Amino acid sequence: MGELEVTATTGLFNDGKDENAFRTIGEVAGALAIKPHVLRYWEEQFPMLKPVKRSGQRRYYRPEDISLLQTIDRLLNREGYTIKGAVRAIRTGQADEEQAVAAPSHAPAPAITRGPEGDLVEQLKALRETLAEVLV
Repeated sequence: MGELEVTATTGLFNDGKDENAFRTIGEVAGALAIKPHVLRYWEEQFPMLKPVKRSGQRRYYRPEDISLLQTIDRLLNREGYTIKGAVRAIRTGQADEEQAVAAPSHAPAPAITRGPEGDLVEQLKALRETLAEVLV
């Protein structure tokens, strides 16, 4: 078999296999430009990443595993998440690109100023409401 070619038009792999075919760790590592030992480490750190293991403990990644690996790579290497934060984002569904929190288009959150105790409490309540609107 020749070397894998990563192309945007035909999907991640252009090796003649069906898009739903299982891939070895070497094939996935080559296509994603991530070393195999990093993929094995991520399996330990991300409980939701469970490739199929066949005889001799050889790993086979399903298409959904590869998609998860792409998400993990994006979170860790492009968006600056820690491993713990990336695990949390994936579990809560915040890792989806469509759900990424964007800067609100409305007015910025009010600044907190010192004043009587009641004012601070009201300002904090308003800030909490603003954050709830942005994060929903």
